[in-house]
Amino acid sequence: MILARYVSNRFTRAFLMVAGVFLLILFLIDMIEMIRRFSGHNLGLGGAAELAALNIASSFYSILPLLTVLAGIALFLGLARSSEMVAIRASGRSALKVAAAPAVTAVMLGLLTVGLINPLVAVTGSHFDQAVARIESEGQQTVSVGDSAVWLRQAVVEEGQEAGQIVIRARRASPDATTLYDATFMVFDSESGPVRRIEAREARLMPGEWDLTDVRDYPLNAGNPEADATSAGTLKLASDLTAQRIRDGFGRPEAVPVWQLPTFIAGLERAGFSAARHKVWLQMELARPFLMAAMVLIAAAFTMQHIRGRNTGTAVLLAFAAGIGLFFLRNLAQVLGDNGQVPPSMAGWTPPLVGGLLAVALILAREDG
Repeated sequence: MILARYVSNRFTRAFLMVAGVFLLILFLIDMIEMIRRFSGHNLGLGGAAELAALNIASSFYSILPLLTVLAGIALFLGLARSSEMVAIRASGRSALKVAAAPAVTAVMLGLLTVGLINPLVAVTGSHFDQAVARIESEGQQTVSVGDSAVWLRQAVVEEGQEAGQIVIRARRASPDATTLYDATFMVFDSESGPVRRIEAREARLMPGEWDLTDVRDYPLNAGNPEADATSAGTLKLASDLTAQRIRDGFGRPEAVPVWQLPTFIAGLERAGFSAARHKVWLQMELARPFLMAAMVLIAAAFTMQHIRGRNTGTAVLLAFAAGIGLFFLRNLAQVLGDNGQVPPSMAGWTPPLVGGLLAVALILAREDG
């Protein structure tokens, strides 16, 4: 128990040191990027630092598995160079037991990051997007999903200038976001407010327009909208929306805190949209602590033995390359899951399971000589 606590403390210190160094590097890189990106907006050094601070959480969170393998490499190299590993092995401790302590610590750190840093990433990412939208004057979110409806917003453009807004409410939508069912279009003039209400049984998004079916049109600037309402089989309504823009309006899955993802997924499915990306991201987040443990086992498999001279560089290179390979496998599984080619649970849990089992197999093979 004392030895396990000692190794765990060494790993925690190594992880915090590596994380601190990379956090500073990422902040400087993000700050330079913000200065370059918004060079024409008089952002200033303070504004660039603020945007970098908001954006850095997402970048840092995404590379945490790679930081874990680097911390594992630093831990086992330190134990090997100080000959502590020789003493530990001479005392009868197996390699797997030595690697288990930092692996369990990595799981605990992973749980901590998912529970604390994940919501922080969601909050700071939202503030970053809002700040960038204010700077670039790109407006607000295009689409949102309520408990029982889909809400969209688009501009009314006349002669190349924005003349108002259209707020769209639909009971549900098709998975590709191109068809709305039981839709209501509220047309707002930029000066006089609401001027028109259009109800349609179905609204299909075509290039540059909405194609409405079974339409009821209410003029709101008349004396009696109900009496003056007109009906039509079809109606064309100009639109600047695209299916991709609507889907992008949901935001990235990582913009939703992990504790709110189940409710958000249920809302998407009730609205008729596909929630595959969010389901995959949820499984990825649940498996993140075990991915970090697999990274520690990979580092142990290549750098735990007593190494000297040129073998050190080779061992470090192999360990880091294996960690990058597992990181790439995770990203590939996420893409396959997003496209629906593998189930979300398989996309989330296969990479840490495969990486951990292969690392354990290599440790046991070297243990047996």
